[in-house]
Amino acid sequence: MKNSTFQIDTFDRKILDVLSTDGRISVTALANRIGLSKSPTQARLKRLEESGAIRGYRALYDPIQLGRDHVTFVEVKLSDTREVALAAFNAAVMLIPEVEQCHLIAGAFDYLLKVRTSGMTGYRTVLAEKISTLPHVAHTSTYVAMQAVKDDAMALAPNSTSL
Repeated sequence: MKNSTFQIDTFDRKILDVLSTDGRISVTALANRIGLSKSPTQARLKRLEESGAIRGYRALYDPIQLGRDHVTFVEVKLSDTREVALAAFNAAVMLIPEVEQCHLIAGAFDYLLKVRTSGMTGYRTVLAEKISTLPHVAHTSTYVAMQAVKDDAMALAPNSTSL
C-alpha cells in the first residue's frame, strides 16, 4: 500500500539514516540509536516499509574484489525517441547485467549507462554484442573511469580507493 503523500518525521528520518548505512541492524539496536523503545521503532519501521519509503534491503558487494573493476560510462543516442522506442530500449537494457545504471537524459544524447566489467576486452564484448544491439541504438560514445572519487554504492568498502 504505497502512498505518495506519506510524511516522515524526525524519528523516521533517523531510522532511514541508520538503515542507509546498516541495513542489518536489529530493531533493538535501531531503537537505541534513534532514542525510542523497541515497539514504536518496530511500528515505524513497518509503516516505512508498507508506505514504500523503504523499498527493500540488499547486500552491497565490492565489485573490485569480484573482478569487476573496469567502469565505463556510455552515452547512447537513439534513432527513434517515440515512447514505444524508449520502452523497447528500457526493457532490453534491463536484461544486461553489466549495465549497473541507466538514465534517460535531457541533452545531446538520450541515455547514460554505467557499465561495469572485468576489463577493456570484456567491455568491448558487452558494447559490441549487447549495448550496440539494443533497440534503436544509433550511436554510442564511451568514457572510461580512471578512479571513483565518490561512489555511495561503495561507501562500505573503505579499502577500495580505485575502480
